[in-house]
Amino acid sequence: MTFVLTPEQEAFAASLRDLLAAADTPHIAREWAAGRPDPGRKLWRELADLGVWALLIPAEQGGLGAEPADAVVAWETCGYHAVPGPVVETLGVAPRLLAGEPGTLTRIAAGDVIATAALPPEVPRALDADVADVVAYCDGEAVTTPSVRSAGTPVASIDAVRRVFAVPGGGERVADPRPHAFEFGVLGVSAQLIGMAARMLDMATEYAAQRRQYGRMIGSYQAVKHLLADVAMRLEMARPVVYGAAVAAALADHTDAADHTDPAGRTGPAGCAVSTDLVRDTSAAKVAATRAALLAARTALQVHGAVGYTAEHDLGLWLTKTRALAGAWGGTDHHRRRLLSALRGTDVA
Repeated sequence: MTFVLTPEQEAFAASLRDLLAAADTPHIAREWAAGRPDPGRKLWRELADLGVWALLIPAEQGGLGAEPADAVVAWETCGYHAVPGPVVETLGVAPRLLAGEPGTLTRIAAGDVIATAALPPEVPRALDADVADVVAYCDGEAVTTPSVRSAGTPVASIDAVRRVFAVPGGGERVADPRPHAFEFGVLGVSAQLIGMAARMLDMATEYAAQRRQYGRMIGSYQAVKHLLADVAMRLEMARPVVYGAAVAAALADHTDAADHTDPAGRTGPAGCAVSTDLVRDTSAAKVAATRAALLAARTALQVHGAVGYTAEHDLGLWLTKTRALAGAWGGTDHHRRRLLSALRGTDVA
């Protein structure tokens, strides 16, 4: 399956790449991890100027009403540049959980509000709840907005840039959430992983073309070439799966979700039915993207050697983020079970 970006999507991606390349995102990520989010908030507003946070918000609520594939372009590019913060939650999850809060969505689209979310049991903790302006909490029955002040101490994470918090339920109940919030979260993380895999492949390729060992560039050795080629192949196999999930997300939005009940009997937020095709395709995307990113991380570290372990080297930002996102919004085993359930039409424990 081949997906070709439209000229508009190509232009949007180019503008986004230019902005993030000039922003020194590794420095911003390190500041974010140190509890100094001001540079990140500045970048957040600059991304808003490009329309990133408005993509999946309806036009009547201050957004652009774009397609999920447009959001995948943004998520992938943000992953490539390791943009910190709840990018997935603000861009993809909040517009669905907070659909009944048009004022909040308008402020999200403008970049004035950073949103995060918790959807237990799959997503029991909220990312960056200490920095977020609004937290959406969905327990499967209702969506509420607990106070951001209720966030306690962050839970230890392998990635210091990702600060996750246990957020209690309660708070004001939100009316009329849209379905598929979890699936959009999975789609966003999958796209980020694709972008991160591409960045680690580029970093490894560049290093292999510079590093000399035994009088030769290490990239001239066939074994190194094969390692990099394997990553490139895995990445090119995974990317269409992610964009295919974006197509399924668009179809689910344009189809009566009540006709597509989840085969395991699960329901979406506040009882909204879940599209079986979307369950299948987003879970397949998460599995494929995770495999590609983990292979890219392992290969990049192998090519760089010990320098890749150091905190001073930028590669470490992508290595730890890859490990964290591999388990975020459901790990590989969870999504393989969901995928099998959707294919069989039966519940798989």
